[in-house]
Amino acid sequence: MDTSLLKKAYSPEAFREQGHRLVDLLADHLTDTSSGKSNKTIAWNLPEKEHEYWADFLENGNEQNFFQTVIARTTHVHNPKYMGHQVAPTAPMAALAGLLSSFLNNGMAVYEMGMSSSAIERIVTDLLCKKIGFTTSARGFLTSGGTLANLTALLSARKAQVEHDVWISGHGEPLGVMVSEEAHYCVDRAARIMGLGEQGIIKVPVKTDYSMDTSKLEACYQKAVEDGIRIFAIVGSAPSTATGIYDDLDEIAKFAQKHGLWFHVDGAHGGAAIFSKKYSSTVKGIECADSVVIDGHKMMMMPIITTALLFKNGGHSHTTFSQKADYLLEQAEGEDWYNLAKRTFECTKTMMSLYWFILFKTYGNAIFDEYVTHQYDLGQRFGKIIQENPDFELAVPPASNIVCFRYITDSLSDDELNILNKTIRKALLEDGEFYMVQTTLKGIHYLRCTIMNPFTTEVHLAQLLQKIKKTAKEIELSRV
Repeated sequence: MDTSLLKKAYSPEAFREQGHRLVDLLADHLTDTSSGKSNKTIAWNLPEKEHEYWADFLENGNEQNFFQTVIARTTHVHNPKYMGHQVAPTAPMAALAGLLSSFLNNGMAVYEMGMSSSAIERIVTDLLCKKIGFTTSARGFLTSGGTLANLTALLSARKAQVEHDVWISGHGEPLGVMVSEEAHYCVDRAARIMGLGEQGIIKVPVKTDYSMDTSKLEACYQKAVEDGIRIFAIVGSAPSTATGIYDDLDEIAKFAQKHGLWFHVDGAHGGAAIFSKKYSSTVKGIECADSVVIDGHKMMMMPIITTALLFKNGGHSHTTFSQKADYLLEQAEGEDWYNLAKRTFECTKTMMSLYWFILFKTYGNAIFDEYVTHQYDLGQRFGKIIQENPDFELAVPPASNIVCFRYITDSLSDDELNILNKTIRKALLEDGEFYMVQTTLKGIHYLRCTIMNPFTTEVHLAQLLQKIKKTAKEIELSRV
């Protein structure tokens, strides 16, 4: 059989040439975006048109131009005018670790398929547990994203809190979790996947600053009990995704202890504040949690997608997915921390521990302190700039690098302002210079910035506000 194509595909010489060319392209892209030389954050295209473009490229495009074309047609998170979703501009060293992981392709289901990366994962998660304030009995692992990590944490909570084995006999009674009405949608989704149903998701109202109203906890709990629902866990947001506001983890911890509930902290975005000397107070009480989620690809400058799930009692990290698979999972005495398929929803996963380890090794904790503190400081300053500008209104003073605000004018009602702000956001998306998103809070439509880029300055933020005002005026004039 002819194997010439296989030999070509695995050619070390071709790989060396293509790899050098790609790194040069990415280095030039980093220079152009981080310096502001590139004047577009996103080259917006309609889904149908983009699909048409790539269908044609598959048939007629030059594969030598593939990397450059992808760069040109994607969202540039390294541009200081990127203020959109909670995705970090990847630190180059972490990106290189991602290349190493992709090339070596050690699946990590069992120790022999991920020796170095499994040992490194233990070191990284132990370091995170210590930083949270857990004891040496804590353990954790890395998994693919906050959604999967939050689901796993709630499965662990159910396993620990519910007396009968749900895996064997299913739910013996209606079960429920308590969570802020402003919590990330993945908590709601996790509860539904677990079969808790809508009645099993106890939404706690929020205060005017959109943090969980802990004064309502007892009433919500008692109402659920009266309805025959067994509450087994409560979730604190650190912070909520829409607003960037932290729940009072200390108060939630006290409530959880009072009722014997599992206390889980969704710190996917802001759990990294444990590294910030200035902002660590935002997660006061996190050390009381039974489980904590922290995303590496949000506030820790790593590639998508890697998340740490950490348990105060390390034993809970081993029992959630206990089952027999003789071909893969041998029975072992002792902790058996190194066979990760026993502990995660995933079997195969990337060597994501390399991202974390190389940043810790190269730069130490200080880089995470610097990054979180810098981005949160800029969020505070942006909030003050908006408060001082009569053309804008803050949803709430920011507690992190997430800032929600809207353009306002006395001549329009709230409904009309909602339409105007939606139209402004659409115009900015199509223009492509800035990239930001939007959210709705209590019926009011807000523009939403997440300041993820360390190269963003107050100058860029002022330029954004000017662009919004100019766009708003053009929209209003077009309607006259």
